[in-house]
Amino acid sequence: MSKPTRPAPAKLVIGCFTRDKDIIGEVARKLSESFGPPDVISRWLPFEHTDYYTSEMGSPLFRRLMAFRELIQQDALADVKLFANDLEGRFSIRGKRLVNIDPGYLLAERLVLATGKNYVHRIYLRAGIYADLTLIYHKDRFHPLDWTYPDYAGDAIGAFLGTVRQRYMYQLKQSGG
Repeated sequence: MSKPTRPAPAKLVIGCFTRDKDIIGEVARKLSESFGPPDVISRWLPFEHTDYYTSEMGSPLFRRLMAFRELIQQDALADVKLFANDLEGRFSIRGKRLVNIDPGYLLAERLVLATGKNYVHRIYLRAGIYADLTLIYHKDRFHPLDWTYPDYAGDAIGAFLGTVRQRYMYQLKQSGG
């Protein structure tokens, strides 16, 4: 019989994409007020592989990812996504978002993103939020799955997440975890 135990804390990772790069500073400030400061921030990455958001947000779109210093409990993911949705609403004009905010968490073995959209591989958390197993870590790198968004399957995000994972593993070691 398995005995339930408290899961490891997770590294909060939040990706944002926008057409207006200037808005990310204010978004990052609002995120930091709730989750503490980020300790790893990506360079600007082009947002490619889909034009799904063009009618709402325009183009070209650019992505920036942030990993936050304070570790979170894995079961906090739904609350983080609900906060992100609210923040997107505050950064909207006439119902059109100026920024898309995608939270998730990183563990030694995987990256999980939060979404409000159900699909066959997504697990319901609560309050209309699902967990999407996006990447798995194996043989010294992150690997995409059949359903992984193409930009998350790319080398740029994989390299960033590799750096975040190193930081996370160090934090776990320092905390005795």
